[in-house]
Amino acid sequence: MAHAHTHSGHQHGHGAHGHSHGHSHGHHHHAPASFGRAFALGIALNLGFVAVETAYGFMANSMALLADAGHNLSDVLGLALAWGATLLARRPPSRRFSYGLRGATILAALANALILLVAVGFIVYHAVIRLIIPDLVEGETIIIVAAIGILINGITAWMFARGRQRDLNIRGAYLHMVADALVSAGVVIAGLLIATTGWLWLDPVASLIVAALIFLATVDMARESAAMAVAGVPRSIDPEAVETHLKSMPGVTRVHDLHIWPMSTTDTVLTAHLTIPGGHPGDPFLADAQRQLHDRFGIGHVTLQIELGSDPDCGGC
Repeated sequence: MAHAHTHSGHQHGHGAHGHSHGHSHGHHHHAPASFGRAFALGIALNLGFVAVETAYGFMANSMALLADAGHNLSDVLGLALAWGATLLARRPPSRRFSYGLRGATILAALANALILLVAVGFIVYHAVIRLIIPDLVEGETIIIVAAIGILINGITAWMFARGRQRDLNIRGAYLHMVADALVSAGVVIAGLLIATTGWLWLDPVASLIVAALIFLATVDMARESAAMAVAGVPRSIDPEAVETHLKSMPGVTRVHDLHIWPMSTTDTVLTAHLTIPGGHPGDPFLADAQRQLHDRFGIGHVTLQIELGSDPDCGGC
């Protein structure tokens, strides 16, 4: 489920801004504002549910319910972080923060992953203790509470479904909610089995499976956001293809110092030096290059340096 993002992420439907140069867009072209309501509602619903689930987890003495609550809580934190980041990303650029605070979305995705990993450690620790010292568990309570969880997580996931291809943060929120719904379903099954067979070890085992699922999804997100944090080329862009494209432009003999890096989870920046012995090709050439990079690769901020290639001291060449 973690590989939803390999599809060429460059059709992000952001034809809205033709001005591909980096100034004057404090407005975020995917209008994540439309997800403000989804975030607020998702956080409220899930916080309420975490409280209920924790209380019943203690009452039913169920590690699986508590694990599910921990899982849900980590997702509420994740939602809050992702929301905060999308709000920060919409602040207009200032002199000191020339890109605005869009990079906050990357930090949020990274922090999100770390919080989830901590939650996993917490669940595993308690489950292992439970396996060593079994304890009575009420299967019926587990079934009812976890079933409510499926509903709440399903509703929240559905609210984020349409934005998941465009934005790592929205995708994080969506995947979390889908995972939560699946986890709650697993807990329901465990509850049914405990109620019918009386096998108490199913409870901690269910919570360990929950932990493994969270872990796998999180590692993928941690890798992607860490790569973004150290300015790695976004997964949706093939740097070779970008270089080939630049080389194929009229008059270009070589391309060097090509850099592509993410400014936020949705915006990409490119800088490159083009050697054009015939002299500066003029503004239309630059505008055309920017438009092509935007349309083909989803790169919205392009800065090109034109060189004649005649300079003998050009060490970088």
